[in-house]
Amino acid sequence: MYETLKKRVRGEVRFDRASTLMYSTDASIYEIEPIGVVLPRTHEDVFATMEAARDFKVPILPRGAGTSLAGQTVGHAVVMDMSKYLNRVLEVNTEERWALVEPGVVQEQLNLHLRPMGFLFGPDTSTANRATLGGMMGNNSAGSHSIVYGKTIDHVLEMDVVLASGEGRTLGEIKFDEAVLRGGLEGRIAGIVNANRDEIERRFPKIMRRVSGYNLDEFVRNGKFNLAKLVVGSEGTLATVHQAKVRIEPRPPATALCVVHFTDIVECIRSSDIILPFKPAAIEMIDDLIINLGRGSLEISRLMGFIQGNPAAVLLVEFYGENEAELRSKLDGMEAALKREKSGYAYVRAFDQAEQTNIWKVRKSGLGLLLGMKGERKPIAFVEDCAVEPSKLPDFFLRFRDVIHKFGTSAGYYGHASVGCLHIRPLINTKNARDIQVMKEMTDEIADLVVEFGGGMSGEHGDGLARSHLNEKLFGAQLYKAFRDVKGTFDPEHRMNPGKIVNAPPMTENLRYGAAYSAITINTHYDFSREGGFATAVELCNGAGVCRKKNEGTMCPSYMVTLEDKHSTRGRANYMREILSGKAPAREFTGKTLYDALDLCLECKGCKAECPSNVDMAKLKYEFLAQYNEANGTPLRSKMFANIHALSKAASAWPSLANWTLTNPVIRRALDRFIGIDSRRTLPPFAPQTFESWFAKRPKFEIRNSKSEISGKVVLFHDTFINYNYPDIGIAATRLLKAAGYEVRLAERKCCGRPMISKGLPEAARENAVFNVRQLHTWVEQGYSVVGCEPSCILTFRDEYPDLVQGPHTTDVAKASFLLEEFIVNEKQAGRWPLAFKRQQTKALVHGHCHEKALIGSRYLKEALALAYPVEEVDSGCCGMAGSFGYEKEHYDISMAIGRRRLF
Repeated sequence: MYETLKKRVRGEVRFDRASTLMYSTDASIYEIEPIGVVLPRTHEDVFATMEAARDFKVPILPRGAGTSLAGQTVGHAVVMDMSKYLNRVLEVNTEERWALVEPGVVQEQLNLHLRPMGFLFGPDTSTANRATLGGMMGNNSAGSHSIVYGKTIDHVLEMDVVLASGEGRTLGEIKFDEAVLRGGLEGRIAGIVNANRDEIERRFPKIMRRVSGYNLDEFVRNGKFNLAKLVVGSEGTLATVHQAKVRIEPRPPATALCVVHFTDIVECIRSSDIILPFKPAAIEMIDDLIINLGRGSLEISRLMGFIQGNPAAVLLVEFYGENEAELRSKLDGMEAALKREKSGYAYVRAFDQAEQTNIWKVRKSGLGLLLGMKGERKPIAFVEDCAVEPSKLPDFFLRFRDVIHKFGTSAGYYGHASVGCLHIRPLINTKNARDIQVMKEMTDEIADLVVEFGGGMSGEHGDGLARSHLNEKLFGAQLYKAFRDVKGTFDPEHRMNPGKIVNAPPMTENLRYGAAYSAITINTHYDFSREGGFATAVELCNGAGVCRKKNEGTMCPSYMVTLEDKHSTRGRANYMREILSGKAPAREFTGKTLYDALDLCLECKGCKAECPSNVDMAKLKYEFLAQYNEANGTPLRSKMFANIHALSKAASAWPSLANWTLTNPVIRRALDRFIGIDSRRTLPPFAPQTFESWFAKRPKFEIRNSKSEISGKVVLFHDTFINYNYPDIGIAATRLLKAAGYEVRLAERKCCGRPMISKGLPEAARENAVFNVRQLHTWVEQGYSVVGCEPSCILTFRDEYPDLVQGPHTTDVAKASFLLEEFIVNEKQAGRWPLAFKRQQTKALVHGHCHEKALIGSRYLKEALALAYPVEEVDSGCCGMAGSFGYEKEHYDISMAIGRRRLF
């Protein structure tokens, strides 16, 4: 089949083991290795792949971003990844309010396309920045504003699909009677509906948020017939969508949020009944577990200023309106009603769009924050998506919680209170046989509870491997047979994503971990005790796929330009985990395949901050490179870049000669050809005088002005490039600190070790770290602050030194080390910064350093600049240079592509 596909498909065909392992998981607890992977480049490729699967009688599984929570997108099949190439918005008609899209279009991408036209696509999941429209159709996704916009099914008008037979069909709306007369596929489905019409009316839950089973209830209401409505929510089990026409909605003119705080979670849930009469656009709940996890996240903690005190839960209530006055009136009415009922203790309003965006980011991070919890028990998805009538939600919640407590565990709670759909995630250890049995027993009890309350097991996350086995219990034997008849009508050989919705395996099979799971032990150079060990650090990746976002933040720059899962944090972690678990040979841990997967990781640390589970791929790559170099030898170029400080010191003795050498065309061509330093890059020139030389020759009055009151004491850590290439930066920093009344000293020091860490030479980095900690600690003991201008250097003291050199001296140095802008802001806030700057008219446009953005944020840089300038930060992501990365010949093109994407 592989050879046939290679001949027929213009896109990419991958049947190698690394690719199949990377596609063996999604955002669920399940894992099944596929047969192979196809990335169709054209619509014709979709047909060719479907025809080949038919000819070879092989299962097929269409897939988008792989963010499914119930295991819909894993299976023993040929996976067709639509996200890389079939991702265009083909046409928009604002008069008729529709858009024609390919299945790989990301939800956020579509909305950005529609924004200038004043429209949006209504369903908005928390995965909006990576979830594809094709995946949303397969899942029948909804999101936070379903009380206004409903589910995806309410917005799909037509579909162009390929059936399992290879036949292409356009599915659109006709009259039911016409479907009966037409015969064929339409006639057979109409017959199934007619034969089960009374049972459909009786057994389908009468709630807004139900996505389990096949949507036969769509065909018994209004005399209309649209097979697209049946394909929506079918999880790829009926047909493959290659384009669709979807309805778009006018964008609301104005929005406002109110975050209502509660001391009791039940009171929080009950308050929805008070709020709903005011017609909110959304009511979202977050519990204290997520709030506390958010406070421990580098990225999310910076957004949580709206949380007042320590609530047991909060509700995010959003309103739409024509203007702010209307919104204020709605909020006033809601708050007055809540206060009359003594419901809530704080009501935080947000009218500013940036502030609202931050609040929504906290809500949307709930899933990742929960899965990033330390410990073997994780709040996993298996009964996390139940939905009932909103008025029944408080009683349902209490009964649900009783079941959880009965089994001796706890849970995280968040979700859509407005429509009766809470995401309740019990803490389960899927590596423990007893907990796996608890998961099964708990599922059975919750399913009985759902039936009793007239609800659904899934309000938006679908059936997949987690819940499909329950459909006969939920819908009854007659409707379950009808579902099987629908499946057989579309897919007689049962090759379309088998095992989902009908004919499902037990929910405890195909677990990603399971009771037999184990991981090999790696003797690491870095300390991974904070993460619980190297394997645990890898396993923090839960598959949520936040690293697949394309339009915001830094993570993950290589994915943003390649659109390759293997070049995302998730893809890299997946393959690393498969090696550690023994599914791939242990020798692969120091092999070429893993090296290639990690090669385009720029070590930007975006994932450490922006991944809600705090996967630190940079640190994992440091360890891998160290192991790889030990096994395979360290390349000459890596040694050169790792020892850039020593090379610069030697070159600075004859700066003119060094600069001539670096600009000589013959030498540059030789460096390009034999070392791999790209000749298109300009190498940093050497200054005629080093910073150290200038500092030593300063006039005595510059060292200390006896007439000035000393504001404080600073030891300046001057990095390699300030010393040898750009001393003006160090000179300016020194003069600024002196002008503010600080005593400035220069410590004897070695390179911070960052280049050595990045190139896989941790022992050399450790040697430098030991020296620097010893030298700097003597200054810190005397009350000096360590201040530097280069984020990569100063933040290495905080982030990597504790993993290389354990002990209280390292901790002391880390706590006393500051970037210049951070030091200025902190001193000003403490009342010790005396300088006032002359206001400038020119705007300062800020592009933040990746490590600075990840570890401390851009706040200090912006606040320091704002002392003199109007400041604007560009959402530019990574510049693409990443230390030596952008100088390396094989990385030049992708480095430029990363920079061009959002910065240049």
